[in-house]
Amino acid sequence: MTSFYDEDEIEDFEWDEETETYYYPCPCGDRFEITKDDLIGGEDIATCPSCSLILKVIYDQEQFEKESTEEQISLQKCTPTAAI
Repeated sequence: MTSFYDEDEIEDFEWDEETETYYYPCPCGDRFEITKDDLIGGEDIATCPSCSLILKVIYDQEQFEKESTEEQISLQKCTPTAAI
């Protein structure tokens, strides 16, 4: 059985577009972190790199999968193809 420090909604996290990572303040002074890829893969545990606390992330995995699929389609449309 895993013991979580807390459970928080993904909407309460801070988003960093450059690293595609969500952050949430940890009581130790650092920040819990979880990547977008983790969430798409079904991971729901944010970890703190400075201490042993873990946080359960409440989110809709289907929404992340849908957004990821839409982004991939958008990127494919924008990617130029080489002339043959």
